[in-house]
Amino acid sequence: MTSTTPAPPGRPRAFDIDEALDRAVLVFWSKGFEGASLDDLTEAMGISRPSLYRAFGSKEDLFYKALERYTEGLTAYFAQALTEPTSRAVATAVLHGTVEAATLPGLPAGCLGVLGALATGDDSRPARDALIAWREEGIAHLTRRFQQAVDAGDLPPSTDPHLLAVYLRTVANGIAVQAASGSSRPELLHVANLALGGWPKP
Repeated sequence: MTSTTPAPPGRPRAFDIDEALDRAVLVFWSKGFEGASLDDLTEAMGISRPSLYRAFGSKEDLFYKALERYTEGLTAYFAQALTEPTSRAVATAVLHGTVEAATLPGLPAGCLGVLGALATGDDSRPARDALIAWREEGIAHLTRRFQQAVDAGDLPPSTDPHLLAVYLRTVANGIAVQAASGSSRPELLHVANLALGGWPKP
């Protein structure tokens, strides 16, 4: 879908904003925030540096927009998982969705939200902090969902919803790291199912 943001008078935009952003997602996903140079980004997006700055702001601003695009697209399974009827179904949808998204043919392996800024210098701290906040937000959503499960009797009363959310996110993050290291989809699905085998029963 093409953006409806108006171009400056007399300077019509010669590129599709959404398509360019999708290409930026792939660059950040494959190279990380610090590893993605402006030359990498402009070449992949098919635009000049001035056009990048006019349309998206700084490299940091572009990264935030790319992360939002990635969240709304390739990790949309997470929001859907939260609507599953039981906590185990939520966990299954999260882990299986992580495996699928991290091993899609033709796309970078792993997860932009996990790998995008793990190793960065001080100049890249804002990007790293943004990804920490992104992961913490996911844990917060899971914590609320698992608290609902405790209240509904779907999880034992002794369950710590936050700890369970951290556990699930840790397994999902590990799956993403292993995918980036070359683990196959069948192998990672087996790992996910092993983790689900110990899920608390009501």
